Amino acid sequence: MEIAFSRLDERVAKFTLSGVSMSFANMLRRAMISEVPTLAIEDVRIYDNTSVLFDEMLAHRLGLIPLRTDLKRYKPRSECTCEDAGCPVCTATYTLSVEGPKTVYSSDLIPQDPDAAPADEKIPIIELARDQKLVLEAQAIVGTGKEHAKWQATTACGYKNYPVIAIDERCDGCGMCIDECPRSVLETAQGKIRVVEERQELCSLCRLCERACLAGGIGTEPAIHIGTDAERFIFVVEGDGSIPVREIIERALQYIQKSSDDLVDVMNEITGEGTE
Repeated sequence: MEIAFSRLDERVAKFTLSGVSMSFANMLRRAMISEVPTLAIEDVRIYDNTSVLFDEMLAHRLGLIPLRTDLKRYKPRSECTCEDAGCPVCTATYTLSVEGPKTVYSSDLIPQDPDAAPADEKIPIIELARDQKLVLEAQAIVGTGKEHAKWQATTACGYKNYPVIAIDERCDGCGMCIDECPRSVLETAQGKIRVVEERQELCSLCRLCERACLAGGIGTEPAIHIGTDAERFIFVVEGDGSIPVREIIERALQYIQKSSDDLVDVMNEITGEGTE
């Protein structure tokens, strides 16, 4: 297996994964979405709410705010020694006290731990009119996307097959395929059609070029052929800011490895191998 990054920053990654099956690629996608732990608000104690929103709707909005998560500091309550009581090891506490008229943003949510602040400061929560108040306390815990979408570390995560473009000798360089390509992947060179350097990955596999080639009357088969590499995939991952996108990828791969190791251990126990 090989990974080649074409973009990697705090929130967005684009990379090519080679030497794997489609099943593994999909498993990695699912792991990044549902198996990477993050902090999210779970419990809300509302002391005063004279806004237009019901308490339940307000708590739901708070739960969807991405929170910066240091997984070296916070652990799931199931792994904490406090036995679900809530302690600084498994729980992040926030307070919010505002009075209108104003728009309440995520920056108004004051964290007890500054390192667990909201990932974005300008997420609108509610607009308060004059004399309306909102006073509450919230607790965030670590969870995963398979429990609830508010714990998903990704806002977008997907892949596509790596495109393979082949142009045979029958190509007469008419250029009709270039005009039809919506991604400007093709160009003319020395009377022939070729793939523009470093743009092959942009091919959307629409095959409009093949149809244009047939429409040009070259024969019953197009001179350009669009296919895919069965063991190569292009991934795009966008994080919500709770943890760096590189850590999302790493933790997803660690989850896959641990799951595989656990499966091997179970199989060894069933077959009796690895025991004295």
